[in-house]
Amino acid sequence: MKSIILNGSNGADTSITSIDREITLKLEENGWDVENIHLNEEKIATCIGCFGCWLETPGECIIKDKGQELAKKVIQSDLLVLLTPITFGGYSYQLKKIVDRLIPNILPFFIKIDGEIHHQPRYEKNPNLLAIGYLPQSDTESELIFTKLIRRNAINMHCPNYHVQIITGEVKKLDLDKSIIIHDNGVIK
Repeated sequence: MKSIILNGSNGADTSITSIDREITLKLEENGWDVENIHLNEEKIATCIGCFGCWLETPGECIIKDKGQELAKKVIQSDLLVLLTPITFGGYSYQLKKIVDRLIPNILPFFIKIDGEIHHQPRYEKNPNLLAIGYLPQSDTESELIFTKLIRRNAINMHCPNYHVQIITGEVKKLDLDKSIIIHDNGVIK
């Protein structure tokens, strides 16, 4: 089972580094192949909204950088882990750039899901999603917004299962809910 961790930290946050190390270790202990991407170390342009990935080079972004490669790796994985400091209820800048660049993994055509209009999936298989957000201290509003964002993104990315975990405060020993990664069939509960 392949997993890819997209770490949206700026590289200076020791709490995110600790969480990243723990989640990587827990996945590996449970038999996962883990590819860990520190987005702040990669050259990734922002999506320019040209829809070239739908109209000119279907399924592939026209911007030739790491973002193009990561979109492919995400769709080829069984588990996508988004790790980010929570910024006003959303992703970090580094993570937001790559989430936007995943649009080639869906089609420009629409379908109804639970009465809502969404883009169709491009591929038959999409990864499960585990999103881990970090806040230095509890912030109920940011936590609610982040949880809703992940739920909406999981629908848009056609993730069969998703799980959100928000970690607050000083990170010493991470107490991840074991059920989120132990399943070797990729199911997150």
